[in-house]
Amino acid sequence: MTYPEDDLLPLSGLQHLAFCERQCALIHIEQAWAENLFTAEGRVMHERVHKEDRESRGDIRVEYSMPLRSLRLGLIAKADVVEFHRNREPSGIKWRPFPVEYKRGRPKKDNSDKVQLCAQALCLEEMLGVEVPSGALFYGKTRHRQDVDFDGDLRSETEDTAERFHVLVEGGKTPKPAYGKKCNSCSMKHLCLPKTVEKGKSIDRYLMNAMSDL
Repeated sequence: MTYPEDDLLPLSGLQHLAFCERQCALIHIEQAWAENLFTAEGRVMHERVHKEDRESRGDIRVEYSMPLRSLRLGLIAKADVVEFHRNREPSGIKWRPFPVEYKRGRPKKDNSDKVQLCAQALCLEEMLGVEVPSGALFYGKTRHRQDVDFDGDLRSETEDTAERFHVLVEGGKTPKPAYGKKCNSCSMKHLCLPKTVEKGKSIDRYLMNAMSDL
């Protein structure tokens, strides 16, 4: 199966979905967005990276803001950085792509960042016809680069997440909230109102009570 151009979804949505299905729906179905300190810092970091164009460092060529697309997964994006490493193996491939995604915080316990990075690799494989076995996540808080191997399990999880993403968006229904620890750091917390709705209160009643207190 391949998706038509008009049905391509932003690749970043895979990270949103892997983090929280409701957050993903709020952003990609309801077109809602809220910026907090964390997302602002992340946006500034990405803008700095995207100001570059390309460079060469010996056996590494670096492309910034490289357009990505996969008709098989139905995704479109711009990669922060794609390094092309000179390949010394007798495979006939002169340069091997190595995607690098920049994140402002620290490594996560879940696979949400890895899924996003793996999706970039799958796009590169489809576009360039070469194997992309690994990439890296750079975290601003630790100033550390974490290498990621795109093994079979991660590839399957990424493909499943892409399929779930299309099903969610095509269904057009935002899931009900379920409050958890990660809600506290989510930029959508004040739009999602997870504690309020989870307790059975309506958002309309919550807003009316809030306005009466003004």
